Amino acid sequence: MTITKRMALTIFIGMLPALIIYIGFAMVPIAMSFYYSFFNWDGLSDMTFAGWDNYNSILKDDIFWKGVKNNLFMMVSGIVGQLPLGLFFALLLNRSLRGLKIYRSALFLPVIISAVIVSMIWNMVYSTESGLMNGILGLLHLDSWKQNWLGSERWGMLSVSITYLWQNYGFYMVIFLAGLQNIPEEIREASAMDGATGWRRFWHITLPMLKETIWVTLIFSISNSFRVFDLIYVMTAGGPAHNTEVMTIYMYTNAFNNMNFGLGSAVSILILLFSLIAIYAAKLATSRND
Repeated sequence: MTITKRMALTIFIGMLPALIIYIGFAMVPIAMSFYYSFFNWDGLSDMTFAGWDNYNSILKDDIFWKGVKNNLFMMVSGIVGQLPLGLFFALLLNRSLRGLKIYRSALFLPVIISAVIVSMIWNMVYSTESGLMNGILGLLHLDSWKQNWLGSERWGMLSVSITYLWQNYGFYMVIFLAGLQNIPEEIREASAMDGATGWRRFWHITLPMLKETIWVTLIFSISNSFRVFDLIYVMTAGGPAHNTEVMTIYMYTNAFNNMNFGLGSAVSILILLFSLIAIYAAKLATSRND
């Protein structure tokens, strides 16, 4: 099918409003952040040119690299936790069940709950004195296993990542469910006639048909893991001793608490850069398996 000049012009005009909005709300702020990252500026006084000093000070800061490590932990836990869990529930819901709409709504509910509310709920779960987690361990006579979950250097990031997983798996469930419902019924029937059932049908039919959907969810999972802020900020504010600090909290602290918007802008550019590198690495890893 060839696209004529008139069709191309029509498509361009149709996309133009969205393109203008995207440039105004995405590209322009990125360009402004990149510009501000070369200055020292507290938001009130005149800006002074700093060159690459902001980037140099960030890259020499151990707290920043701890944030990078924690972001990578969130990224990996999101990929190996949220995506399989979302696909699992999508497979369960992609069938005729009594009360299917209720199940879908219940599983998607954490996505629409405010991150602040989610953080407060899970703070109560992890509470040292009266939390659900330690309470269950007490009932099982496993008092030696009780922890200060969010205050532990060993368990802090894992506890936060479990909350992050619980809040967001429903988002990927919906995407996978849409992908499953777009698989033609004729392919399912043909595979059943050929004897492909259960795991064989999933591995040889369903999963290859979801290839593009999986790639979309992978991009979302990676980008969201580098943008996570409100959930961790309310739960731990990056503490204790920066053990749960991520790059967005590091950016917020420098930009708004320390009133150094140039340094904060530089961190935002580095977050974007790390996200693009992670997505490109995922693209290379998945393309090798094609």
